[in-house]
Amino acid sequence: MRIRIVDAFTDRPFTGNPAGVLLLDAFPDDNRLQNVALEVNHAETAFAHPLPEGGEADWALRWFTPVAEVDMCGHATLATAHVLHTTGAHEGPVRFATRSGVLVATPAEDGSITLDFPTAPLTGVEIPAGVAEALGAEPLACVDTGPHVGDLLVELADEKTVHALRPDHKALAAHSRRGIVATARAENADLGYDFVSRCFFPNLGIDEDPVTGSAHTALAPYWAERLGRTALTGLQASPRAGRVRTELCGERTLLSGRAVTVIEGELLA
Repeated sequence: MRIRIVDAFTDRPFTGNPAGVLLLDAFPDDNRLQNVALEVNHAETAFAHPLPEGGEADWALRWFTPVAEVDMCGHATLATAHVLHTTGAHEGPVRFATRSGVLVATPAEDGSITLDFPTAPLTGVEIPAGVAEALGAEPLACVDTGPHVGDLLVELADEKTVHALRPDHKALAAHSRRGIVATARAENADLGYDFVSRCFFPNLGIDEDPVTGSAHTALAPYWAERLGRTALTGLQASPRAGRVRTELCGERTLLSGRAVTVIEGELLA
């Protein structure tokens, strides 16, 4: 069984967000999928198998962190589409059947891939007691990102504050189903991005996720409203860093980026 490690939302190895990708004939039992994801020990490992022709989707796709299956994952979807296209397993747009419905990944001539994801419904909420202390910064606003994403999105005063965060991950775990997304407007749009973010998911065994595609389905509408534009670029300012181009299209959000395969091998167990 071939296994690949792909860095997503980047065009350079050892940056962006690494994901394990396994193309299968069918899904084995859930315990095996979870054990493989634990062994890979990246934020997510994606498992996909082809579906019969003529249906609404081409491939079935599931995502596992080291400790749990998740409802939505952008970077591992991008990584899977990259593997399908670079290996010749699938040509053109690919439709994935997932827990979040059918998600489409479309390759472009320049090597980038665009994901068509559902836009997260945003609901303003009161700043929960203890969030500022756990995060290490005072939020300006808090937003619930809905059931599929499951994060608390918090806007901070400025980009420098986002970069400087050193949160208490154990304390953060009490404040959302999945995690906390901290964001701020970019200080200098001439650098090629419009907003910054960092994502902390201690409930999924991920203290800080390097680049989170799914979070951008909430960040895109949040910043589109504030900046007055539907096409934006986000910088996720983790130590590995990566950029996500977003385009808000009503109930759908397009997420674009590149990916690089860095490891390919054989799963023996």
